[in-house]
Amino acid sequence: MHDKKPLQSGMVYLIGAGPGDPGLITVKGRDCLRRADLVVYDYLANPALLAEALCDAERIFVGKTRGRHHRPQHEINTLLVEQARRGRIVARLKGGDPYVFGRGGEEAEALQAAGVPFEVVPGISAGFAAAAYAGIPLTHRDFTTSLGLITGHENPLKKVSNLDWSKLATGVGTLVFYMGMTNLALITEQLMAHGRSPETPVAVIRWGTTPRQQTVCATLADVVAQVARAGLKPPAIIVVGEVVRLRDKLRWFDNRPLFGRRVLVTRDRHQSRGLAELLEAAGAEAVCVPTVRISPPHCWSGLDQGIADLTGTDYLILTSANGVTAFFERLEAAGLDSRALHGVQIVAVGPKTAAGLAAHGLRADLVPRRFQAEGILELLLERDLRGRRILYPRSSRARDLLGVALRRAGARLEDPVAYRVEPPPEGALHLRQLLENDQLDAVAFTSASTVDNCLAMLDGDDGERLKRLVIAAIGPLTAKALRAQGFAAVVEAAEATCESLVAALADALHTAYERGVQ
Repeated sequence: MHDKKPLQSGMVYLIGAGPGDPGLITVKGRDCLRRADLVVYDYLANPALLAEALCDAERIFVGKTRGRHHRPQHEINTLLVEQARRGRIVARLKGGDPYVFGRGGEEAEALQAAGVPFEVVPGISAGFAAAAYAGIPLTHRDFTTSLGLITGHENPLKKVSNLDWSKLATGVGTLVFYMGMTNLALITEQLMAHGRSPETPVAVIRWGTTPRQQTVCATLADVVAQVARAGLKPPAIIVVGEVVRLRDKLRWFDNRPLFGRRVLVTRDRHQSRGLAELLEAAGAEAVCVPTVRISPPHCWSGLDQGIADLTGTDYLILTSANGVTAFFERLEAAGLDSRALHGVQIVAVGPKTAAGLAAHGLRADLVPRRFQAEGILELLLERDLRGRRILYPRSSRARDLLGVALRRAGARLEDPVAYRVEPPPEGALHLRQLLENDQLDAVAFTSASTVDNCLAMLDGDDGERLKRLVIAAIGPLTAKALRAQGFAAVVEAAEATCESLVAALADALHTAYERGVQ
């Protein structure tokens, strides 16, 4: 690719970020991003990928949209060269593939001319991915075995087009136009004028592979009018060819139950990913604005003493993944491991807590049918608890239900605070902006504390806007907290799990859509 150069001059990675879905970046692209000192990124590179970079890595936006260049190309080239010469590792993050209408070749030429080492990390091109997510195979032996990739926006300095419309119109089965929305009328006119049937199917796919994806299917004769009627704007990919007919049969992405919905996730930042992934798998865009923060207790002495007394303990009660994490961190700090729990019966409130135990090589002895404190009591109160020693590492905001009932039953209960649940120091402004700009369809609440803290972050008007959304609660306690705050219509999960919460949201939003509410 280039002559070998000493690494003290730094390195530039030209990375294809893929088409929009952050999961479509390659493993190598992600790994190069993670080692960079500087990330130079484009308009079409998903901002979520920036979280993969080092916390202290510098980030510079150089995005370009039609009619507005944040930084001209020659300045981008200079930036890459100068930063690499300072010895920095530079990740040049580009939407799609760097060498498919991404001007990556120009940047590589500038780096080569300056003697700067570089590598190219290919990405999934937007045309391929957008078509696949729309249910359109670009080649299919029953329809066509030829494919053409064409820019719909040539270099404006060229006086004559390089496109041979006579050959494109009839010589290639499937045509994929990049950056062609502004010239859509010209493209369709030229194809029909040079022999392509006006009845040829066309798909225009906007924001492909993202929850905002929109697809308009039409023919060459009427696609311009159909796109105008739908209000589609750039960025979009245009697919021309008989393969577009397969969309109705093969669409899979935009017919998922929560497709296109924006759902607010209110969990702690470190816990939100699991729920967000479930929402995204159902087609939603998860908007994470934590309304709680999980912090260590002010003092570890209570939990540490409970761990020191494990040899005389009969039951260990764990009511959350946070409790599991805190307990095992302190167990390790004491120089112990899971063997210290020999002879201790472990009670897990539900499957997620049990899964946290499994990560430490342990299986819960008891899991209630109802995944809440009441369910734990139903199990334990069937036993003779008189004189039994119970360790219950709890949240700072845990109800006193377990403590009161177990002590009343004669148990010797130790219930030290293992973690604190606090309001986060940031996020209120973002949350208010989302509500004021009508950018949310639903909110998923996973605890009473997320409810209380969320409302504390809002003023009266924003609170009323929140009540107009579909509101979902993970369980009866969260639903009770919502109703206490004046939320009359609350969707409650059948089980206190994130999976059940997502299913309940999907049913509620579908019903609301059918009734014309949303």
